Amino acid sequence: MAKSKKVVPESHQALDVLKYEIAAELGLPVGKAFADANVEFATELGAIPAQSVKEDYWGHIASRDTGAVGGAITSRLIRKAEEMMLSL
Repeated sequence: MAKSKKVVPESHQALDVLKYEIAAELGLPVGKAFADANVEFATELGAIPAQSVKEDYWGHIASRDTGAVGGAITSRLIRKAEEMMLSL
């Protein structure tokens, strides 16, 4: 199976920024700001091994919520494209 080739590889960082911005607006506990706060107690109790904690981990977020983030990203990108087309 061939890996998909990104049309604009430089967009990865901008999309990550948008992803975390939307997650924060929705109140989802993801990203570096939440990583220490959410897992500190769990690692102390041994419920989560400390070495398994990842900064960009979304496994504790419900599929419905991650879908909401993806939908909001798509919506914003479409809105931005429409605005750009109207300004031509």
